[in-house]
Amino acid sequence: MKKVLAIANQKGGVGKTTTAVNLAASIANTGRRVLMVDMDPQANATSGCGFPKGTLTEGIYEALGGERPIRELIQLTEVPNLWIIPSTRNLAGAEVELVTIENREQLLKDALAPIADQFDYGIIDCPPSLSLLTLNALVAATSVVIPMQCEYYALEGLSELTATVEKVRSAFNPGLEIEGILLTMVDARMNLTQQVADEVRAHFADKVYRTTIPRNVRLSEAPSHGKPILLYDSRSTGCLSYQALAEELLHKSRQVAA
Repeated sequence: MKKVLAIANQKGGVGKTTTAVNLAASIANTGRRVLMVDMDPQANATSGCGFPKGTLTEGIYEALGGERPIRELIQLTEVPNLWIIPSTRNLAGAEVELVTIENREQLLKDALAPIADQFDYGIIDCPPSLSLLTLNALVAATSVVIPMQCEYYALEGLSELTATVEKVRSAFNPGLEIEGILLTMVDARMNLTQQVADEVRAHFADKVYRTTIPRNVRLSEAPSHGKPILLYDSRSTGCLSYQALAEELLHKSRQVAA
């Protein structure tokens, strides 16, 4: 894989899963082969890709525990070029069960290794906590995309997460970088939105994506239909925003490669 992106933020409700699903779909829409990994026991990325909760009995948990080869767990989504390794209710117990395993922080990285050359990009949806599952995602990733709302408490959470990324880089994954910070649920009419955006850009400069994700009704409706916004309403503002984000991310990747 050219890149494995962990979509992470320990704060819930910031558009993390929405970003994982729709960024993955938007990159796949450019013709690149994309593998999404749902590392959140809530399995919202899985249901958002057309696999309602309870319809699948096996997923990433079985790969982490070595019960099944990961290639047997890959599901093709409705979006061409997009596959997912789903989450199931089994993953909820993983924090306790995996804690005694040697090299437990490397389980996801080791599981993905045999299939890495089959895909161009990996997208990992992390749980909303700094847990063993999130640690596995950060160790397996090449970089991190951090979605954040433009509100005061989000700034505190951002500094906490960047400190965690630095610790993971020092201890387990020297190449881990912050790919970018994505401002989500943006309401340009609010002064606080602009204040927080200005502060984030002042601290992180070009790490903050120019593309922002607005509050958008169609974007909020899509998960209840089990579809990425690309399939639910390709002309919506939310869809166009995620397509612009994908293009910005890919453009940056090409610049770095050059």
